[in-house]
Amino acid sequence: MEFFQKAKVVRLRSHHDKYMLADGDQENVFQDRNGCYMNAKWIVDVVENSNFIRLKSCYGKYLTASNMPFILRGTGKKVLQTLPTRLNSSIEWEPIREGVQVRLRTRYGQYLRGNGGLPPWRNTITHDVPHRTATANWILWDVDIVELRPQTQAPKPRPRPTPITPPNHSMNATPTNLSPCPSPSSSPLISEMDSLVKIDLRSPTTSESEDEIECLSPLKEGRIIFYDVGNDNGDIDDAKKESFFTFKGSCASELKDKLKEETGLDDIIVCCRNPLTTKLYPLHLQLPPNSIDMHVVVVPSSFKLQ
Repeated sequence: MEFFQKAKVVRLRSHHDKYMLADGDQENVFQDRNGCYMNAKWIVDVVENSNFIRLKSCYGKYLTASNMPFILRGTGKKVLQTLPTRLNSSIEWEPIREGVQVRLRTRYGQYLRGNGGLPPWRNTITHDVPHRTATANWILWDVDIVELRPQTQAPKPRPRPTPITPPNHSMNATPTNLSPCPSPSSSPLISEMDSLVKIDLRSPTTSESEDEIECLSPLKEGRIIFYDVGNDNGDIDDAKKESFFTFKGSCASELKDKLKEETGLDDIIVCCRNPLTTKLYPLHLQLPPNSIDMHVVVVPSSFKLQ
């Protein structure tokens, strides 16, 4: 559940290394290896006072465990996109952690499953209870956090002013007991008032409020991409300073197009450096989640991988 409590938008990757996508017909769901599409992103709604979540597609519809069988006489049932008039249990899923992966279970004990094999099962998604060992891992999903949920901070309580207790005067005082008025410098009341701590009940100034807002550390938009341009051998000119820019995408192909625009080069390969061997390897997979900053090297397509 901790995967989803901090996440606002996620992508789900099945055991077959394919992402769950919402179909453009706004009714079905399927699997695809390319997770760069907008319909691969799912908005997380946490159900209050429970361990269940709802997943909403880019079309504003919820991931739903239907009662319709996927095929005749089959145990698997269809998973659809629906928008019920009243929110019910069919759109609620319970995340169950399994190592670094999760299983998504319905209220009725069935699991979200990414199917493989031959048609009509290939790239389909159903909910079922696996009965064979060979398909037991088909209900395991990797969660890629695309956008974190903004943290809400409770307002700080304003301090209460300290009450000032006046000095006690004897109720039985008579004119014969009164003494001449002491001088201000020797009055015990003045001395007591001088020793009181000053209490400032003014509201904070505009600059103070702005400083407090700036200290909230809001989430940054996108990630910082640091890059160097190498030659055909992958060598980098150390005299040149590493360049950088802000990147809001989530796919290697989008990053490659952005680097073409930044460098002015057309036929390039985007590489990362192995921290152990210091060798370059091409970046083909999805970018790291949570908008982690990256260091890459841009080399010509004639570069030969070692």
